Amino acid sequence: MKFSIILLSFFSVGILIGIFDLIPREVITTYPLEDYLLYLLLFLVGISIGSDNTAIKSIFKLNLITGLVPVMVAIGSILGAGFAVFFVSIPDLRECMAIGAGFGYYSLSSIIIGKVRGEVIGAIALISNIIREIVTLIFAPLFARYIAKLAPIASGGATSMDTTLPIIYKNVGSKYSLIAVINGAVLSFLVPIIIPIILS
Repeated sequence: MKFSIILLSFFSVGILIGIFDLIPREVITTYPLEDYLLYLLLFLVGISIGSDNTAIKSIFKLNLITGLVPVMVAIGSILGAGFAVFFVSIPDLRECMAIGAGFGYYSLSSIIIGKVRGEVIGAIALISNIIREIVTLIFAPLFARYIAKLAPIASGGATSMDTTLPIIYKNVGSKYSLIAVINGAVLSFLVPIIIPIILS
């Protein structure tokens, strides 16, 4: 929750800087800073996944049921977001599906989507995926109790291996926490692959 508030604060400061032209537009349009930041972010994500021995070992321990969890979460997230096109003011089905393919990984997905489809859709992706994390942090106990043990893991998406893992562990136990780590690792790996495919 604290990290989400920090991200929203930076996002809000960025909007204010843009509104009041505190950074010259020539600098923003001349230098593709978002490209360099995206490359750096992808590099750091690769290091993070590669250096996490627990996540790597967990992936190699996949059985059929455990392996189906991230697959079903990915399919459900993309199709669910695609279905939302009928209820929101985003007319492009692919943009809605790409936002869903962020799987809660707001920092990376919003940059990729913003780079391809513009800052507005990127901002919507950021807010949408932050809300996904906040919903998981708040409602994980209810999801686990009244829906299923896997529900908080599905809700957390890519964050189920890091920021939402403590609340998932608290409500579903260590056995399901291993599935949560695998789910988060696989979905984090898929984000930079699936979003460009959807938007291509």
